Amino acid sequence: MQLHELMNPDYADNPFPLYRELHRQGPLIPAGDKIIISGSHAVVEALLNDRRVGKNYIESVRLRFGDAAADMPLFQGIGRMFLVLNPPDHNRLRALVMKAFSAREIHPLREMALTIANDLVDALAGLRTCDLVQAFAFPLPVRIICRMLDVPESDASELGRLTSVLVKVFDPQISQADLLEAADAFAVLESYFSALIVARRDSSARDLVSLFLRSGSDGDRLSHDEIIANVILLFLAGHETTSNMLCNIILALHDHPQELACLQQNHALIPDAIQECLRYDSSVQMLYRTTLEEIEVAGQLIPPGTRFFLSLGAANHDPLVFTSPERVNIRRHEGRCLAFGGGIHHCMGYRLALAEMEVALKVLLTRLPAMRPVTTGVRRNHRANLRGVSALPVEW
Repeated sequence: MQLHELMNPDYADNPFPLYRELHRQGPLIPAGDKIIISGSHAVVEALLNDRRVGKNYIESVRLRFGDAAADMPLFQGIGRMFLVLNPPDHNRLRALVMKAFSAREIHPLREMALTIANDLVDALAGLRTCDLVQAFAFPLPVRIICRMLDVPESDASELGRLTSVLVKVFDPQISQADLLEAADAFAVLESYFSALIVARRDSSARDLVSLFLRSGSDGDRLSHDEIIANVILLFLAGHETTSNMLCNIILALHDHPQELACLQQNHALIPDAIQECLRYDSSVQMLYRTTLEEIEVAGQLIPPGTRFFLSLGAANHDPLVFTSPERVNIRRHEGRCLAFGGGIHHCMGYRLALAEMEVALKVLLTRLPAMRPVTTGVRRNHRANLRGVSALPVEW
């Protein structure tokens, strides 16, 4: 198998054949010189938690986009995000970011999510149809991250559009046109957040940007460029993955009407339903890792510098771990869902994401119980990595 096969547009509508093919080819699938693809739950989970396996982001950029791309401001900027760094730089940046992040407790954010979700449904009064992406799934998390960063909500739509363009660079391969658009989007985001950071340099406010500026001890503070990169990362992660996942949840439940009916009768099952939908159709489909030294994986010795493309989607459908993986079962209690990754790079905002999804689903089930997708109008976003929809018409 080659990397470009992961980009097959047929998989955008139905990734299950890809998962089955990855499982059929075995736990370690050669995909080029020192390149391996894996959809094995055991392999993916082990590598995510192995400190001998880490990130080599710029080298992965060269692999995917060519040598010249590595010097682009786009990739140099992404290279400052703690998401793509190894210890000790990763530990330093994540620790500083976590200090700021942990200052915001989940309970008030859950209450914020509830207020916003109800406001969004209020705006649908008198209507019988809408695009759930634009009316609910996108504005809910983006308004929350805007308030956390103290960014004007009037800027949310454009900032969200720019990050949606930017996230294409996390696919295994993209077109030259998409690469240039992503570079332009990053430049605009960089300029926007740079000005924001300068304006808050002496701020005593409690927003995340101001907290970043005050994080750490003397001599160990985030630099201007590090703050820019990681604010962009938080803005991206704070809405893009969650908005896509909300739509994936709605589609998954409506594709399994018995499970949906069970959930409508018992809202206490909402957390379990969300975990199962994360397993069934996660928004984040793939992670990248590089071996930092020789290791043994699935009985094979793997040399240092080997690049792994880890399919979270396939791992979450591994039939060796999950019974009937292509079926949603909200009472499932087997295996570990890998949708939030693992190890030192486990998603930092997973508690907030879960809180937002739980609130959103409960509000929709309570206030729009007859809502159902108009399946003929659903448009997938055709991304190999950040899976979701660009349009989800619903009616009630």
